[in-house]
Amino acid sequence: MGKNIVYALSTCSHCKATKKLLSACEVEYRSIDVDELVGEERKAILEDIRELNPKCSFPTIKINETVIVGYNEKKIKEALGMEDEN
Repeated sequence: MGKNIVYALSTCSHCKATKKLLSACEVEYRSIDVDELVGEERKAILEDIRELNPKCSFPTIKINETVIVGYNEKKIKEALGMEDEN
């Protein structure tokens, strides 16, 4: 598993924006659409998310060891070591 993970919901616009930003920045990441998981796999992933983000809101983004909750372009780029171009 890579160091960059996006825990998302398949229908969430903020989650989609996060994935689009990471792709535009040519960042390798693993995306997990939690609402498409079932059973024990879903339960295990939700436990992982709660360790990072107790409110278990989406997107929850882990970039290396930095956790970002919600879509925040500036924080995402900072975590990636990129300059904010805005």
